[in-house]
Amino acid sequence: MTATVVLGLAWGDEGKGRVCDLLAHDARYVARYSGGNNAGHTVRVGREEFKLHLVPSGIVREGVVCTIGNGVVVNPEVLEQEVAALEKRGVGDVRERIKVDGRAHLIMPYHIALDSHREIALGEARIGTTNRGIGPAYEDKVARSGIRVQDVFDEGILRAKLKAALREKNAIFEAVYGERPYEVDGLLSWLLSFRELLAPMVADTGALLRGALGRGERVLLEGAQATLLDNDHGTYPFVTSSNPTIGGAVVGSGIPPGYIDQIIGVTKAYTTRVGDGPMPTELFDATGDAIRDAGREYGTTTGRPRRVGWLDLPAIKFAASLNGITHLALTLLDVLSAVETVRVCVGYEVDGKPFPGYPMHQTDLHHARPVYKEMPGWGEDITGCRMRGDLPAPAREFVEFVESEVGVPLCMISVGPEREQAIVEKIGA
Repeated sequence: MTATVVLGLAWGDEGKGRVCDLLAHDARYVARYSGGNNAGHTVRVGREEFKLHLVPSGIVREGVVCTIGNGVVVNPEVLEQEVAALEKRGVGDVRERIKVDGRAHLIMPYHIALDSHREIALGEARIGTTNRGIGPAYEDKVARSGIRVQDVFDEGILRAKLKAALREKNAIFEAVYGERPYEVDGLLSWLLSFRELLAPMVADTGALLRGALGRGERVLLEGAQATLLDNDHGTYPFVTSSNPTIGGAVVGSGIPPGYIDQIIGVTKAYTTRVGDGPMPTELFDATGDAIRDAGREYGTTTGRPRRVGWLDLPAIKFAASLNGITHLALTLLDVLSAVETVRVCVGYEVDGKPFPGYPMHQTDLHHARPVYKEMPGWGEDITGCRMRGDLPAPAREFVEFVESEVGVPLCMISVGPEREQAIVEKIGA
């Protein structure tokens, strides 16, 4: 048995949790491989809505084991709160079904404080982070000064690492931001308070997944954020601090690339973005407001209104090529029922001249102006459609145009938020 990866093709919030929940019905493991609680996946089960930030969306499926891989940064306080909330809502065996890699790095209170101070100091040049401490935690990981999940179980190592980290961190807080320094003993006590939570969860999650694949069990790798937020390939510097792309899936989960045979790229039927940075198709008019309201486009993690624009095919095709996707999932098609005419960006002009493909240079992307193909809207409720042939002709034309342009088969079209409100095609082909 091989693994399936679900990843985003734009700037996140594409509905990956929706797709993962659908695919998790026959998976044994669902694994997160990057990011932290700056991500947010919303899963609807009947009338219940689960908003997940750190725990993989497979947790709402009975019997599915959810792994938080070595590539994830973990805020233990958030993990504790999320576990308690799931248990309160009747989700069974949560503590037994969540496994956290001992190599995963921990988000510390000083990471969150640094994140906030830096954003304020940047002013109009801010990145638009979620202020969850994600970037500073990854910085410490790369600088080899991070605190890992496994360190919580060795008080001597933990104290030594905290002392080393605080020498630099406290100098910054005192000299640059005029803040009081952190104390080793306070942070040590805070971390040790999570021993009971973490003890049954800590595992070598890469070994778990490799073993499952060797036994022929299904593994689903759940992406967080998305391709255009990738630290290497995204719209730098307005990116996240990890690699949500296919390479990050391998490194962050601990499984060899040869195990992966399906890579499902997810995009909305339009485009959204949270935070700052270029977005060529962004709408600032009543049409954008209508799409935002119909799609309830407010961040799962931050609650911030998302920026809204038309579907950006040059960006999606770049992301599809980079990740080598085998299938495409199109979400929130029903939202476009709210507009009379649908537009799709099919190319860019930069400084008045046609631009081939997707710009590599930051300057070109900031200057890019979309070239649109205009298509008729359908203006009717499609939430009851369960086959492609059920869609109104203009909706089918839109779907088939996108499928043809991206160049891989559609495996899912979501036409509503409920589990059953989806047109499923070719998964497993």
